[in-house]
Amino acid sequence: MPYLEVWLQDQDDRFIRKVKKIFENAGVERRYSIMGPEDVFTSTSFEDKNNLYQREMKKLGVACLQGALDKANLKGTDIDYIITVSCTGFMIPSIDAYLINELQLRQDIVRLPVTEMGCAAGVSGIIYAKKMLEASPGKRAAVIALESPTVTFQHQDFSMANIVSAAIFGDGAACAILSSHETDKGPDIIAEEMYHFYDAEYLMGFHLSNTGLKMVLDVEVPEKIEANFGNIVHPFLAKHGLTIADIQHLIFHPGGRKIIDLVETLFSNMGKKLDDTKDILRYYGNMSSATVLYVMERFMDQQIPKGDKGLMLSFGPGFSAQRVLLQW
Repeated sequence: MPYLEVWLQDQDDRFIRKVKKIFENAGVERRYSIMGPEDVFTSTSFEDKNNLYQREMKKLGVACLQGALDKANLKGTDIDYIITVSCTGFMIPSIDAYLINELQLRQDIVRLPVTEMGCAAGVSGIIYAKKMLEASPGKRAAVIALESPTVTFQHQDFSMANIVSAAIFGDGAACAILSSHETDKGPDIIAEEMYHFYDAEYLMGFHLSNTGLKMVLDVEVPEKIEANFGNIVHPFLAKHGLTIADIQHLIFHPGGRKIIDLVETLFSNMGKKLDDTKDILRYYGNMSSATVLYVMERFMDQQIPKGDKGLMLSFGPGFSAQRVLLQW
């Protein structure tokens, strides 16, 4: 942790030990960034960091959308809707405009940029795409999540929110393609819902400061999730005649080690595990909206038996939970 040592050099020993313990216990062994560590721990302006975000997100957006198209044996002109989600920087025009030009997507493509849903936006994007495709048979939608939490690191901020954010977040990009073509393969989305916590907007988000996006992350987040977890999961499944015992695959956003441990504990007596979620956190960190799509890819790459069901779940600012029920 040489860069961490330099960043903390003027702090007292007890505080330094506490911060190092947070990093060591974060459940993150490696992660990726659009910046080298020396740049992450260098104080630069909001403008400089956002310019970096814009430049690199354009590259990552093209690469991950093209990769998804190649994997699905599709062309750019096969996409009718493009939904881009990100919360770690600002772009006007939004990233989808650049993707349309770079990949020569359809000129009548429908664009939906989503900028303020945070970690939940990966599942939110899936929900929006499902709603669009439900009304339009024979169409396809691309959901593209592009995030660089490292550009939001506040060099002069030694709050717990900034430190925990630095310990768990990494940068990432992901793309999912959804279809209402009957011949296209993949699991079916059989239900989707959002769940909004009342009077909990203080739990998570960003404060727009002169130095950039300053993380808001309240210590009550795991406690609030635990208190509401039953209401989030069980009535949603019950509407479709299911219980959690009927769900073979848990596709959960790895918000952090505490949240993963909490959810796994709640499911422990049912033999449910979150191994894929823990692996993604370990090898990539929390990449905000993109992370749940990394977990989903693990399941897409498996030979899952026909009829198996999966539950996608993510949490984000608002405070909210996003849920998608899948069947292979």
